[in-house]
Amino acid sequence: MKISRKNFLRLSGLASLGMMMGSSKSKSGSNTAISRPFSQQFNMHGYAAPKLDAVRIGFIGIGDRGTGNVARYASIEGVEVKALCDPVASRVDASLSFLKRDLPRHKPDSYTKGPDDWRQVCDRSDIDMVVIATPWHLHARIAVYAMEQGKHVYTDLPVGITLEECWQVVETSERTRRHVYMDCSNCHGGISAVILNMVRQGYFGDIIHAEGHYIHDRIYNNQSRWYRNPENNYFFGYRPWRLQENVNRNGNLYPGHGLGPLSQMLDLNYGDQMDYMVSISGNDFSMGDKMREMAEIDDYYRPYVGLKFRGNMNTTIIRTHRGRTIMLQHDISSPRPGHRFELISGSKGIYRAQPSRIATSEHGWLPQEEYDALVEKYTPEITKRFTGKVNQADSRRTTGGSYSRVSPADWRLIDCLRNGLPLEVDVYDGALWSSISPLSEWSVAREGTSVKVPDFTRGAWRTNKRGMDISLREGGSTNLV
Repeated sequence: MKISRKNFLRLSGLASLGMMMGSSKSKSGSNTAISRPFSQQFNMHGYAAPKLDAVRIGFIGIGDRGTGNVARYASIEGVEVKALCDPVASRVDASLSFLKRDLPRHKPDSYTKGPDDWRQVCDRSDIDMVVIATPWHLHARIAVYAMEQGKHVYTDLPVGITLEECWQVVETSERTRRHVYMDCSNCHGGISAVILNMVRQGYFGDIIHAEGHYIHDRIYNNQSRWYRNPENNYFFGYRPWRLQENVNRNGNLYPGHGLGPLSQMLDLNYGDQMDYMVSISGNDFSMGDKMREMAEIDDYYRPYVGLKFRGNMNTTIIRTHRGRTIMLQHDISSPRPGHRFELISGSKGIYRAQPSRIATSEHGWLPQEEYDALVEKYTPEITKRFTGKVNQADSRRTTGGSYSRVSPADWRLIDCLRNGLPLEVDVYDGALWSSISPLSEWSVAREGTSVKVPDFTRGAWRTNKRGMDISLREGGSTNLV
């Protein structure tokens, strides 16, 4: 498995920052992001597609995360696994073996003959939704094609890697009236659901500021990250395509996990919207050294030696139309413990993670027993209902680690489709959260110049009703198996 320096640069780098931002800039250095001059075709926020008694799914991309997708969704009532697609046949075979052993009611067809087999999956008339777990550069292309064939779309983040791709996905969703759900951290479960409930009930007062990160070490363990496995198509833990994404790009390349919960707590896309942002990156202190180290062990890494990698730490600051601020950070090449949803700060108190704690204007940091009592008091119905479903099932799927455990978000997605309810993470959320990456690259390249954030709702955020039904006013009837 070899890669030439020339091909690597072609595949990994954006052709130009102008392509990233689009042709709508009126002059060099303009801070106006690519936008659309016309009005919204159809508002997908709050849209309820016809209910599906069975949700028939085709899975595109069966790698590490894709294998987990199969295990999770095959474990939810009403799901039928119809197709598994990956150019590496052994990955599909592994998922087939899992289903045959643990969930034999699923008997999917295999698509393993080439990199374009995903089109055949999308073309099938007996599939309602495709689940995309491919390299990032394919997400928008597959999503658009799938919607045009009448399919709903689930995609790992991001929706697209350029603003143009984000707009294409939004416009295709509006035109076809097919849902796009981007999977990442949100407020369906865990402490995020608790804090969202507290925010909505006014515990923290007016929300002033929020912080989220994608920080964890992805480079220092050679055995799990960099040694290539000849039994798995010579893949390595960091993954070849993801390593390429970190060359000749400099910004926040993975904002969704930190941003998702914060967006729902700040009612972004329904009540408030991002206005503009700035982004700054430091130097690379790790990746270049790691490539030199690995090149001494494995010739595969030699083309990466001397290339320019993104900076270790990127910090992005966003201001909303209502005057709140958000700080996002991205660092996956320093020896730091994991951080995602980090802080919500209001006029009456704050929540901070790592360790999880709450402070109020009257009492400062609350004792542990008071914190525990608040968590119990504000645990929302969606968490309680999902916990009951887990307890009723024989077991919660754990094969393959965290990727394979059914989450409250997985369960609620299928529950909404089966009950004909609006999705609680819609296409506008996916596009907005994904857009931070190209916007941050633009700002970093201009020494932190501010850049306007496009409004993918085209103004509908002002009147959109609040999303995330954590009280479960509707639905909640789907079980786990």
